[in-house]
Amino acid sequence: MFDRLENLLIRFEEIMGELSEPTVTSDPVRFRTLMKEQSDLTPLVNAYKEYKKCKQDIEDSLGMLEGESDEEMREMLKETLSESRKRSEELEKEMKILLLPKDPNDEKNVIVEIRAGAGGDEAALFAAEIYRMYVHYAEGRRWKVETLNVDEIGIGGMKEVQFMINGQGAYSVMKYESGVHRVQRVPETESGGRIHTSTISVAVMPEVDDDIDIVIDEKDIRIDVMRASGNGGQCVNTTDSAVRLTHYPTGIVVYSQTEKSQLQNKAKAFALLKAKLYDMELQQRHDAEAELRKSQIGTGDRSEKIRTYNFPQGRVTDHRIGLTIYKLDKVMDGDLQEIIDACIAADQASKLAKMEAV
Repeated sequence: MFDRLENLLIRFEEIMGELSEPTVTSDPVRFRTLMKEQSDLTPLVNAYKEYKKCKQDIEDSLGMLEGESDEEMREMLKETLSESRKRSEELEKEMKILLLPKDPNDEKNVIVEIRAGAGGDEAALFAAEIYRMYVHYAEGRRWKVETLNVDEIGIGGMKEVQFMINGQGAYSVMKYESGVHRVQRVPETESGGRIHTSTISVAVMPEVDDDIDIVIDEKDIRIDVMRASGNGGQCVNTTDSAVRLTHYPTGIVVYSQTEKSQLQNKAKAFALLKAKLYDMELQQRHDAEAELRKSQIGTGDRSEKIRTYNFPQGRVTDHRIGLTIYKLDKVMDGDLQEIIDACIAADQASKLAKMEAV
């Protein structure tokens, strides 16, 4: 590990030197590439430099202790030694985590798809609540949310909704939301006061940008335009602005009607289709790498029941990591960070254990 860290430190210093060269600063593409690499390496380099300083402090303190007879001074040196040892252990663990292979999609925006499952209208109502939960979470992180398509029912529920979250690192945290979410509560339509269980599915897909090659052949696509339905804004329901794409090879059908402009809806529909095709490719890779799929917490099996929201007890349980918290109201209002942080920590611990076992 330390040989690798030394090489990364050398590389970091090379980048800093290159960034000051006029030929690099005048080349926008090269400059951006180096700035990205510098940004990625900075946390690791800073941790390694601090680690080396701690190790030097340990060595100095041990050397001074050997020749020191003053008891008060010896106590100070022992305290410094203890603090340096503790900090060096923390930094070693931190560096191991920073050295874990990065998911190339982590910094991307995401497209999220929520679909009502078992439970009829109650599932659709819960889908709408989970959608609002994610919107509040995204807004709390100052991310931008853009709705791509929504199929609403009259009582305020959603059969399905697709939306994009634009924000740096959105995929790195939102990917842990993929899977089946279950709700246990007494529906408003239930006269007998019985607790019902309903489900929804959440799929989180990285946005397909220029660095991902997803080619869609024109002959594989059927494009239909139609009048938008549902609660549209002014002009939305009066023009043929809605766009439906059918992808023949996969059978995927996507629909966009949230914009007044047919061109804008078409662009949104193609963005959603590309994300779905890329997501299928990722899932196929995971299926082919059974051990990787088994060890991953994020981007795992979409049919897996990942979380239960129990309203009578005010409880949220994440089944993948065995976490239960009793603040359902806050979670439904977008306070997801404790759950996501726990998922990230469990994912890192799993990957670290696997790396150390090799």
